[in-house]
Amino acid sequence: MGVWRLIPLEVHSAALNMAVDEVLLGSVSKGDSPNTVRFYRWRPSAVSIGYFQSLMDEVDLEMCRRLGVDVVRRITGGGAVYHDFDGEVTYSVIAREDSGIPRDIPESYKVICNGIIKGLGRLGLKAEFKPVNDVVLNGRKVSGNAQTRRMGCILQHGTILVDLDLKTMFQVLKVGGAKISDKALRSVEERVTSIRRELGRQVSLEEAYTALREGFREALKAEFKSSRLNRGELEEAERLAESKYGSPEWLGLR
Repeated sequence: MGVWRLIPLEVHSAALNMAVDEVLLGSVSKGDSPNTVRFYRWRPSAVSIGYFQSLMDEVDLEMCRRLGVDVVRRITGGGAVYHDFDGEVTYSVIAREDSGIPRDIPESYKVICNGIIKGLGRLGLKAEFKPVNDVVLNGRKVSGNAQTRRMGCILQHGTILVDLDLKTMFQVLKVGGAKISDKALRSVEERVTSIRRELGRQVSLEEAYTALREGFREALKAEFKSSRLNRGELEEAERLAESKYGSPEWLGLR
């Protein structure tokens, strides 16, 4: 699929992470930036909710404040996600619709998620794509993904669990009204897993990122050229983070 831009693993706040995705969506659409893959983490840890979700139904805001957990609304759909600073690598793929990624949405999820599968394979794990938009290891979810299409471009972002912090997840998300209990935690552990759990060893976030980067390079059949956000992109994203993603109006949209 030609030459793509790679933005190496970086760390931002929740609002800035979502603003960067939107800024890159605009710049790729206008041809100012090539198709792009970026990897990032969330500091502080954060909850993101889908565009169509109700903030009050999904998030315990008081608990987030007590624990210092950010909350942000995405422009993509899907469910609420807890992003643990120490336990997750997130990626975004921003590409023009004529980039070679299928226009068919289920097929496009499969092609992009193949980057995760190949990356996990480099760590010695055999992952599978589970339609519509999950990646599983031994039947347990290790990656969730969401997508939107705007201005002739695809934005898909998703999480890869390197470790699990189920206790905090239960505290900040209203998980079907479930209370924290051994039974509830075991129930989630039967459905969700992480790289460290499957490998039975410590895996650094840098090691996971390196494997995922190479997995995406292989899956997209692309040459990656690495570059950080330039000053103009960062300044635009900072403005958008303040005016939109960090605003109570956007967060409380529903």
